[in-house]
Amino acid sequence: MRKVKVAIIGGTGTEAMLDATEQVRIGTPYGLAPPIFVGEIGEKTVAFLPRHDVRHDVPPHRVNYRANIYALHTMGVKRVIATNAVGAINPEFKLGDLVVPHDLVDFTKLRANTFYDDAPVTHIDVCEPYCPEIRFVLIKAAEKKGPKVFGRAVFACTEGPRLETPAEIQMFERLGCDVVGMTGMPEAMLARELEMCYATVCFVTNMAAGLEKHLTTSELMKAAKKTAPVLQQVLRETALHLPEKRQCLCVHALKEARFQG
Repeated sequence: MRKVKVAIIGGTGTEAMLDATEQVRIGTPYGLAPPIFVGEIGEKTVAFLPRHDVRHDVPPHRVNYRANIYALHTMGVKRVIATNAVGAINPEFKLGDLVVPHDLVDFTKLRANTFYDDAPVTHIDVCEPYCPEIRFVLIKAAEKKGPKVFGRAVFACTEGPRLETPAEIQMFERLGCDVVGMTGMPEAMLARELEMCYATVCFVTNMAAGLEKHLTTSELMKAAKKTAPVLQQVLRETALHLPEKRQCLCVHALKEARFQG
């Protein structure tokens, strides 16, 4: 198995973005990760992990996030670029826009959300939940390749698999959230717990409940497929232009994070 420093975690609309030269299956203490595809983008070796498996048959609340992140860690991955299909809460955001969030709120309930269930008790700092280095490159790539791009947003992650109610969307809006989706957590926190850099680019597939009268999965999938070519260009551009050396705080996430009794 080749060591890979950069990985892309793709969701809806990005399942087949990488022309892979190798496919690996990795068992972890948390279960078997889905097939991971390894290929080249320019001169960089990149891994691609399909979050919902290759046939998109794993719903968001059943994704084995710990196995996915741990498998990438086992491969030597230091940076993770993720994607999320989202609904827009902020009325300035429109269908097809790209969003690179800077913060998040976790509304999930049932997901295994840490690698540290036992000693040593570990509390990671998430004052900056998304890696600023990846965010910077993502924003530049999106501005170059994409339609309208928003470089700051608060992402609300819900449990799913159902879509949100209008009252829930009103609550999220009052809390300062801009977009809503069902993936991304605990993915971002798990990466931080292993001192991996993580950031995501979201693409708006719909206006959230209450801002649209009716939502269907088929409409969301059509929107995702329409955005996929641009999104793939942004991901490739980002992977190519990440700096070789990491100089962010993600590198030292566990330093002084463990309780010393």
